[in-house]
Amino acid sequence: MSMKSQKDFFSGLLFMAVGVAFAWGATNYSVGTAARMGPGYFPLVLGILLAVLGAVITFKALVVETEDGEKMGPWAWKPLFFIIAANLVFGLLLGGLPSLHIPAMGLIAAIYALTFIASLAGEEFKLKEVVILATVLACLSYVAFILLLKLQFAVWPTLITG
Repeated sequence: MSMKSQKDFFSGLLFMAVGVAFAWGATNYSVGTAARMGPGYFPLVLGILLAVLGAVITFKALVVETEDGEKMGPWAWKPLFFIIAANLVFGLLLGGLPSLHIPAMGLIAAIYALTFIASLAGEEFKLKEVVILATVLACLSYVAFILLLKLQFAVWPTLITG
């Protein structure tokens, strides 16, 4: 059996790997039942669904004929770097790093940093659009996580709130 689409084949394998990893990791938690879900139930089901989706995509890549075989292109190093960096900076700013005496900068600063760094991954950078997007994301995140879900983590830098 030959590959008809390299892109779909490797995407499907990646989906399956991530899905199996999540499902496997979820087994360390109490899964519960559909009527009384434990903390591991959602990641387990999501992992299984992702693995099944990956299997379907991989199967399709082996069966459905494509025009040029959809060859894999070169690695997109710039977007990969900026997206990973944005997530690392978000986590660092949200919670701080006490072992290195880096204070938590809070949700708002973390979302602005995440948005600005991730926007550098694209082909063009438009400051006005990025500022608007960051502001909308920060406001919606504040409403969703702080007001509605009542999660307890820093919203503003600890330098301001003390």
